[in-house]
Amino acid sequence: MSTLFRDARLADGRTRDVRTHSGTIVAVADAVDPNPTDRVVDADGRLLLPGAIDAHVHFREPGDAHKESWATGSRSAAAGGVTTVVDQPNTTPPTITGGAFDRKAELAAASTVDYGINGGVTGDWAPDSLFDRPAVALGEVFLADSTGGMGIDTDRFAAAVERAAAAGVVVTVHAEDATRFDETARDRDAGGTGRDADAARWSEYRPAAAEVAAVEDAVSIGAAAGATVHIAHTSTPGGVDAAIDAGATCEATPHHLLLSRDDATELGTYGRMNPPLRSQTRREGLWDRLRDGTIDIVATDHAPHTAAEKETGLWDAPSGVPGVETMLPLLLERARRGAISYERVRDVTAANVAAVFDLPRKGRIAEGNDADLVLIDPERSREIRGADLHSKCGWTPFEGMDGVFPSLTMVRGTVVYENGAFPSEPVGANVRS
Repeated sequence: MSTLFRDARLADGRTRDVRTHSGTIVAVADAVDPNPTDRVVDADGRLLLPGAIDAHVHFREPGDAHKESWATGSRSAAAGGVTTVVDQPNTTPPTITGGAFDRKAELAAASTVDYGINGGVTGDWAPDSLFDRPAVALGEVFLADSTGGMGIDTDRFAAAVERAAAAGVVVTVHAEDATRFDETARDRDAGGTGRDADAARWSEYRPAAAEVAAVEDAVSIGAAAGATVHIAHTSTPGGVDAAIDAGATCEATPHHLLLSRDDATELGTYGRMNPPLRSQTRREGLWDRLRDGTIDIVATDHAPHTAAEKETGLWDAPSGVPGVETMLPLLLERARRGAISYERVRDVTAANVAAVFDLPRKGRIAEGNDADLVLIDPERSREIRGADLHSKCGWTPFEGMDGVFPSLTMVRGTVVYENGAFPSEPVGANVRS
């Protein structure tokens, strides 16, 4: 199948024709003559972006498919302009052995979009068999407890980092120092259940200082081992600065960029995540580092739970929020308003992600690259509603915000989403295969 996009506006403002054939971009030029068999899409000046790469999702399968599955999570990704996802290891069982990796890969065959799978670390991990599999990265390695109970101490982390360095694998780190958690926060009134809870207590419990200290430890240990370290979901300016100053890369999430503790009171348990929401001042500092080029990538930490699971008290609720379908639309809305450039959106959602995780055929609209493309009308903004999204959990922390959603998403030349429909069977493939 071949497709010709005519008069498409690229992120840098140039208008180009873009032709795909057999899953690859074969022409990017001022004018391209169509072949008789081409499907011609008149972009008419609409924005054509490389498909987003979400390097941090939790699709919950195996073990918790009632929260999300590879089928539902990947359709949600496609509807939001994400053409590649990387799944984290804290499933049931965790992806800590070669056999567990293989089982997850079998389930991932149901994916609408391309995918990668990360390996994890616990006291029971099997590095020999795990590093024999084509993992995108080691991690998310948890330096504090989170969903799945995979937190490890610094000694085990140091040993894992050495193994990863020897294997030439990036180490993705969930950086929070549990010794700096404020246990007295548990004694304070956290309100009722669900949205009547006060998630600001959760932010007090896991303070910013815990993130900064853990980032400093992680990058120091990584440097000693000669490892490549990537810090996941940095939630504070201090965490970003500590990572960048040490030569590591880092990511931020849409919820840490766009929500703060001011929102936590209204969100209740639906605003409980790890790391937690920070002050408005820290949120603004994080956004400044996104806009000026300091933050390398944006990833969602898509971690869905059902509404029923969130409808409990703050200290008992699971941590995590969905986000794979809303990441690109939220950033595009900010670009539409002039708060960030379209080039910067392209870089943090696609080009930089491909560079950090060594995906050379992804992330840019260039001849020879995979035909992962997203067509967008920047002027067609709409209100985000959880009921309209495709994640199994059916809710979003961004309810009522505006987003610019794609009209068409293509994975290696196949249209997987168009105008609200999913016209193809799953075509997702392992990016390391």
